[in-house]
Amino acid sequence: MKLHHLMTIFVTGGAGYIGSHACIELLNAGHKVVVFDNFCNSSPESVQRVQRISGGKITLIEGDIRNQSAVETALRNNNCDAVLHFAGLKAVGESVNMPLSYYDNNFIGTHSLLCAMQAVGVNKLVFSSSATVYGDPQYLPINEDHSLSATNPYGRSKLFIEEMLFDHYRANRDWCILILRYFNPVGAHKSGLIGEDSRGTPNNLMPYIAQVAVGLRNEVRIWGDDYPTPDGTGIRDYIHVVDLAIGHLKALQKLDHPQCTTVNLGTGRGYSVLEVIAAFEEACGKPLRYVFADRRAGDIASCYADTTRAKNLLDWHALHDLQTMCVDHWRWQKNNPLGYANNQI
Repeated sequence: MKLHHLMTIFVTGGAGYIGSHACIELLNAGHKVVVFDNFCNSSPESVQRVQRISGGKITLIEGDIRNQSAVETALRNNNCDAVLHFAGLKAVGESVNMPLSYYDNNFIGTHSLLCAMQAVGVNKLVFSSSATVYGDPQYLPINEDHSLSATNPYGRSKLFIEEMLFDHYRANRDWCILILRYFNPVGAHKSGLIGEDSRGTPNNLMPYIAQVAVGLRNEVRIWGDDYPTPDGTGIRDYIHVVDLAIGHLKALQKLDHPQCTTVNLGTGRGYSVLEVIAAFEEACGKPLRYVFADRRAGDIASCYADTTRAKNLLDWHALHDLQTMCVDHWRWQKNNPLGYANNQI
């Protein structure tokens, strides 16, 4: 898919799970890509594999977005046209235990990035936000006009960044900003070469299931079986990471006029924990052991997106179903049981 005009895109956190998949779509579309990453939760190996998959070349810079002068230098030296901002910490539980680290990396990091962009005259930004900014859903499906509130420091860091972006736009009406609120990214590139490299205990359901399937963990622990859902387990909107990456490509095309706009990226339907486990069992060809445990504080029963705005504004909708998400996620996990630490491919 070729875009109207080719650009040089500065990708913060481009070695991470979602960033690496976005880089493939950018390169396939003919853009130049500059990845800026401190590798605190990612690996340079993913960038090597992205280049192998796409046949494209990435300029890789190791750096921290909190270092404003380093960001300015990178933006200026590479003549960047726009920024895709993925860099940030994202584990809800960890954010509760380490709130200052989350505000530092996520909020202060984004503040430094915006200052650097302002200093060098780059005013096009696509920001990775999250459905966590909606808090406990007041209605379903959730559209972008739903009230905002967050139940943990991670979510609040995203919410504060959104507020900062709107404030910045009100003061600088020439900026083009799209805020993409992700639902639950899963899956992996069909090559099996890149995927989610969960360090330590995965915080999200599908990588946890995948680690059980590959033998790294004994069982899936399901937090709560008494939710007001058809099978009693929590329901979430899972979206294939490649669909998500394509959403960023579509968003870049829409940075052609000043705005600051929020857009949900999800499939528009939810799956329960038990449905996901059943689909993954089919993908990996074996039964998976699971046990029920008490609900976790702050977890909600059901959450899925209204995707109308994404269709209308970005001309985008998710293409991959749950079965494909599981098959692709399993291929990555099976080929890379220890993530990028296992470099023999």
